[in-house]
Formats: sequence, C-alpha cells, structure tokens
Amino acid sequence: MTEAAASYRVRALPGLPEVRAGDDLAKLIAATEPGLADGDILLVTSKIVSKAEGRIVAADDREEAIDAETVRVVARRGALRIVENRQGLVMAAAGVDASNTPAGTVLLLPEDPDASARALREGLRDTLGVRVGIVITDTFGRPWRGGLTDVAIGAAGVRVLDDLRGGTDAFGNPLVATVVASADELAAAGDLVKGKATGLPVAVVRGLPHLVADDGEDVPGARALVRDAADDMFRLGTSEAVREAVTQRRTVREFTDDPVDPGAVRRAVAAAVTAPAPHHTTPWRFVLLESEESRTRLLDAMREAWIADLRRDGKSEESIARRVRRGDLLREAPLLVVPCLVTEGAHHYGDERRDTAEREMFVVAAGAGVQNFLVALAGERLGSAWVSSTMFCRDVVRGVLGLPDDWDPMGAIAVGRPAAPPGERPERDAAAFIEVR
Repeated sequence: MTEAAASYRVRALPGLPEVRAGDDLAKLIAATEPGLADGDILLVTSKIVSKAEGRIVAADDREEAIDAETVRVVARRGALRIVENRQGLVMAAAGVDASNTPAGTVLLLPEDPDASARALREGLRDTLGVRVGIVITDTFGRPWRGGLTDVAIGAAGVRVLDDLRGGTDAFGNPLVATVVASADELAAAGDLVKGKATGLPVAVVRGLPHLVADDGEDVPGARALVRDAADDMFRLGTSEAVREAVTQRRTVREFTDDPVDPGAVRRAVAAAVTAPAPHHTTPWRFVLLESEESRTRLLDAMREAWIADLRRDGKSEESIARRVRRGDLLREAPLLVVPCLVTEGAHHYGDERRDTAEREMFVVAAGAGVQNFLVALAGERLGSAWVSSTMFCRDVVRGVLGLPDDWDPMGAIAVGRPAAPPGERPERDAAAFIEVR
C-alpha cells in the first residue's frame, strides 16, 4: 500500500436537485459540473441512492417495515431495536428511515449498496471520463460511544480496508493487528461537510489517490467491513445473548481433537453455581477430568460395570458390544465433567413423603446447575453432551475418582469443540407446552 498523502481536501457538492425514483444519479452529479479528477472519491448519502432506486415504500407502521427488513434482533430496549438487516448490516431500526420522505412512506436502504456503488462509478466514468472511487454512506450509532457518525455501507473502486499487518511502526515495532477501516474514515470525513440537514448529500475527497483502485483492479466492496459471525465478539445484546446461548446449545456427538481452555470450563462452572437451590444451600460439585489418564481410568471402570450389568440382564454378547459402542461418545471428548449432587443442608422430616420431596428439590437444583453449565459452555463456543451413565454406577465412579460417599454423580458431560455445525433442531411450538389457568 502506498503511503497516505500528508493532506487532503473534503468539499460538499452543491446543486443536486431532489432525487426521485428512476433518476440517473451519475448524470445528476455530472450536471452539477463537479470538477472531478482521477483519484477523487465521492461520498454519497445512501438516502439519495435509495430514492433513485425506488426504495420508498408505503408504511403506515414503521415497525412493520423494520420487521420486514430484519434478519436477526441483536438487542432491544423498549421500542428501540438494534438488528441485522438484509444487507448484513447491524444497525438501529434496520436502516428504515421515515425522515425526508413523504408522510405515510419510509425509505429503505439500497438493496445491494456495493452494486449501487459500482453502477455509479461506471456511470461517472462513462459520463465524465474520470476514474473515481465511490463510498455510499449511512449514519450509525456505535457500541460504547455516544453520538452518531457516517460509515460506509457500499463501495466501489475504493480500498475499504488498509491492511498494515506485517509492517512496523515508527519505533520499529511489528504491526500484527492493524487493519484500518479506510472507507469508514472517509465516510465520517464527508459527513463533516455534508451534514444531516443541509441538503448536501454528496461530498468529494481529493488528495488520497492511493485509496482509489486502478481500472480493472478487483477490490472488495463495503461488505468486507462486516465481521463474520465467527469473529464477532459482540454479536448480541445482553438478553439476546442469553437466549442465543440457550437456543444454540446442542448435544454434540462428535468432537475435534482441539484442547479445551480450562478457563472457559471454570467460567461455565461459575455460571452453574448461580442456579437456584433450596434453603440457601450449594448442592453442586463439578469434577473436571482434564487428563486423558483420569478419563480412561474412569471410563474403563464404568465399561466393566456396565458389561457386568448387561450380562446379569441376560443380554447377548452382540447386544452388549453394540450398547458399549454407543457409550464411546465420552471417550472421544477432550474433557469430561462429572457433576455431582450434595444434599448437605437438606431437611429431614422422618416422613417418607416429605423426605422424598426434599430430595427432589435438590435434584431439581442440580439439574438447574447443569443447565446453566451447558448454556455457559455454548456461550464459550464449546460443544457438550450430557449423558446419564455415571448415575448407574455411582459407587464405581466415587471409588475411581476418590469422591466422598455423599457426592452423587449426576451423569457425565463431554466437552469439546464440535467437529461439525449443529443440525437443525425441530421446531417446537411453545404454545403446545403451555397451559393457562
């Protein structure tokens, strides 16, 4: 990448008329005699692009229009929604705008802002014979920062990202993470001269030709500025993150060999022990089998106990072998967790019915802790599978792991990185599980 110029100039472009559906933006801009030169960059407010493309729709209820443009709700507070829209942008109200448009209508973002930018760039080349870059801008709020700024939602012929990784700073330190969002910086600079209510929807930047691609050079559009979901650490709002972790939790049947971060598992345990429990007790214990030796020792002992039980039940050797193979899921995981129930603090009534109910309260609390644990693992991008096996040979488990007699193993949880994306969960209608009285 060529070094940036020491200075540049940004100016608003006056003289544009009110844009209407079907207008040719390139010709409207050319008619203002903009004095464009090769290497200039045009910053164009998305609103006029949308108007020219006929993206004005009748909408008595703006919320319905937002619903139609929304792919995913990221965060919600009262009537305000931050959503991912059809263009893949995360922004307030899906970019649906009710300002500067006739009453009873709303303005949607361009269907494909990068395509709109390419068409405008080609139109200006054909009309004026100049090689310019195009950035289509819209106004965004930002996490952790007050106020609004313009960012790039579409681009053509502009190097939207300036990747400085591999270089060095002024002190010779290597740059390992610096990728500059050049198109967003251009959009913000243009907003300083365009303004929000000045009727100046286009600005021109001169003096940064190194950001403009050569004819025939293949550079990505503004879509490259949108983080992939896998790399987005701030993909969800607080309440939505909880719901996402719950709904995305799956029973994983196959794991990679990647090691599991012990810190992530401990954070999941910290979430687990916030579950409700009777009498202000803490009935959860989590035994982490982090070494292969400890896992193998436990699973071998459990397998022997299981085979002995199946033989006592009269199962054939073929049936036993098939059932044992199904239990190999735990062996494939890089880490095992054995959740245990401790009923210390339980009340004893001397009445079978009430004592049974008392234990059930503790079992329910253990289940709540396990669910918290599984959901927290999903939030850490870890897969899990809870299986009941240790409940059928508790004495064996306690003996192998050296656990106290009053620790009741409540199954085992395989933990690791999923080897494949989770399958689709069958749709369940919540109403089918609700009774109202």
